[in-house]
Amino acid sequence: MRAADLVQPYPTVTLSTPAIEAARTLADADLPGLIVLDDKGKPFAVLPGTQVLRMAVPSYCQDDPPLARMVDEAAADVFIRELGERTVRELLPPQPHELPVVRPQATALEIAALMARTRSPLVAVVDGELLGAVTLHALLDRVLPA
Repeated sequence: MRAADLVQPYPTVTLSTPAIEAARTLADADLPGLIVLDDKGKPFAVLPGTQVLRMAVPSYCQDDPPLARMVDEAAADVFIRELGERTVRELLPPQPHELPVVRPQATALEIAALMARTRSPLVAVVDGELLGAVTLHALLDRVLPA
């Protein structure tokens, strides 16, 4: 089984997409992450949903879980507003990581190894241009015995 057999069309965002719009795309389509494109339309990064949360959840709540429990429910329900006017570029980690990209000929094991190594829930499939993505869910659906 190859990436070409598993690839599906997949939503993308750009570095200048508002962070709140990226969060909405994740939620509306029930996605584990998004492919971020550079100014030339090439994959630049994969933005996992957890990274969006990392920027939305106040650091004092991440650092002190008991403190997060003490925040009243009304305030806790609006934490996503912390994204404010940020862009996708601001959500990405500062140091570059290995880009989870494969060619259509990549095997299921190559895809799985790349996902594991990069801790990415999806891998972009590129053959000159972005063809789509292979998600962890789609990969596991195809490789797990029935």
